[in-house]
Amino acid sequence: MPEPWEGIFTALVTPMTVGEELDEPRLGEMVEYLIGKAGVHGIIPLGSTGEYYALSPEERQRVVALTVEAAAGRVPVVVGTNAGSTRDAVAFSRQAEQQGADGVMLAAPYYSLPTADELFEHFRAVDEAIDIPIMIYNYPGRTGVDMEPDLIGRLGELEHVGYVKESSGEISRMSEITRRFGERSSEAREGAVTVFCGCDTGALEAFVLGLKGWVGGVVNVIPKQHVQLHELAVVRGDFRAARDLYYQILPLLALMEQGGKYTQFVKAGCEMMGQPVGPPRRPLLPPSEGELSALRQLLEPFLP
Repeated sequence: MPEPWEGIFTALVTPMTVGEELDEPRLGEMVEYLIGKAGVHGIIPLGSTGEYYALSPEERQRVVALTVEAAAGRVPVVVGTNAGSTRDAVAFSRQAEQQGADGVMLAAPYYSLPTADELFEHFRAVDEAIDIPIMIYNYPGRTGVDMEPDLIGRLGELEHVGYVKESSGEISRMSEITRRFGERSSEAREGAVTVFCGCDTGALEAFVLGLKGWVGGVVNVIPKQHVQLHELAVVRGDFRAARDLYYQILPLLALMEQGGKYTQFVKAGCEMMGQPVGPPRRPLLPPSEGELSALRQLLEPFLP
């Protein structure tokens, strides 16, 4: 049995060249930096921050291959296998497993706005097609569909669904799912789900509630501070020191999460921190000079 996932999981950026082509050397270097230098506990390529929606199937396959190779079994690699149709989600998930992924992360299919019953059948199809863990990704702000706790409980009964990245922004939602369907709950019948905090502003509150994992895109920018916060709050239980650190990074997290340009800010922040990953792929554009100035000011305490 693999070790349960917990800790800081990076929603990995996809490095691009100036011409918006996949920058393969930088991808491997970024994974090495995050694992070898910063000590993150997991890597998630092809999530929202990874611009999976803007990549071709061939590019997605290459990102997985390079990430698995660079991680070299040191931490779990959980591949985002989102797609607009069940058929494609199944195909991407099977491919990720064949490439050596330790698990997959799946949000609701975008644009079609499926019902709860349709979502259950969608995830069940993927569950039956693979033999590695599944992390459900609830991000209504991006998908237009909110997977509420009752549905998460149903999905937790599927064989491979063991985790949920909860990105609704509601702290109470994380505690409700954990209370009702976590390992010690009475309602988790066939299986339990482990909740990872999927929002940036609210992570310390999530740790106080007992969550042990945090998936974030800003981890690309200041990974050591994320790892340190987890160490203080979860491993040591030193919430006073954790709070002090959290307040230091909270203004940056707030700008990233609430500024309307999450991926753009993350990529710009990586460059400011000495880890250039190129521009976002259009239609996204780099931040304006004014936005870059605000970002640089908030990053000033963490610059190398």
